[in-house]
Amino acid sequence: MTLWDGSYPFYPGPNACFPFDTTRAVIITVFLSMLVMFILILPGVRGRRRLFWLLRLVLGLFMGAVVLTVQFTRDWETGWVQANTSYKSFSHAQVNTDIGLHIGLAGVNITLRGNPVNQINETINYNEHFPWNFGADYDRSYSEGLEKGLPSPILYVAEKFSTQSPCAVHRQYRIAGHYASLTLWLAFCTWLISILLFSMSILLYGGRMLLLTAALIFFSLLFFFTARNTLKCPIQFGPVSLRTDYGESFWLTLATGLLCLLLGLGIVILNSVQPEKLKLIFSLDKSSKEEVWDKSCLPAEPSCSAQDVLMVPLGELCQVTATQL
Repeated sequence: MTLWDGSYPFYPGPNACFPFDTTRAVIITVFLSMLVMFILILPGVRGRRRLFWLLRLVLGLFMGAVVLTVQFTRDWETGWVQANTSYKSFSHAQVNTDIGLHIGLAGVNITLRGNPVNQINETINYNEHFPWNFGADYDRSYSEGLEKGLPSPILYVAEKFSTQSPCAVHRQYRIAGHYASLTLWLAFCTWLISILLFSMSILLYGGRMLLLTAALIFFSLLFFFTARNTLKCPIQFGPVSLRTDYGESFWLTLATGLLCLLLGLGIVILNSVQPEKLKLIFSLDKSSKEEVWDKSCLPAEPSCSAQDVLMVPLGELCQVTATQL
């Protein structure tokens, strides 16, 4: 059975590690396109309002992009370990590998990478996803992994999150992921409403919507926090164990929630203490409008107006007329 470079001909090939997440790439591309489109019209904004307008644009798009992207990422909780372990069941061959565990809101990713990648006449570079979102069956994905003949380290880690595992962490992570995803979708909707209110110059309610967005983001973090702090079974590979910690998506979501909280509080406080400064930030002050209006009404070159003619003394006007004759 090793006529095909050591692989099993009757099983599909391994899922190699893709260089980036396509869903994340699409979301980032859309928001960057919106940013570039608005920057192209930035020269049309006059005076000091240009800086405030650019700042509001960047912060608003950043918050929306983060709230939408983290729902599809798989690094809310991550962990790596390097270990010498068996590669296949019923085999005594030992391989040196890096084993990674990446937990998201919709499932778990398990990465297996050899050191070096080519060992025992095989390319050891796997990245398997086992979903638990709505409409997905984790145990079925695990059974399909058994039928495909996945390496033993991947199946060992995946078995810890199955419903039949004595660890009993599947239910906690699955429910926490569902509630966290729901609250993040609500936070994205409230962010859209806040953008709409700011565009309509309803600043107070826009600030309150930012506060609601921050509260929903913090609730999503709380849901995931409760799932992570449940009792866990150790994932042991000989003398070493695989330990996880909060990943990039968790900390990025926390930073975005704090940013929404600070901006919302700032808008609400300025609206009650110094509303003129708030109107200046959002380019709603009367002085800037009057300045633009006055500049647009001024003539390009000085010319004689009707008032100037009326203010000339009558004697001088007659003298000039007689001279011309």
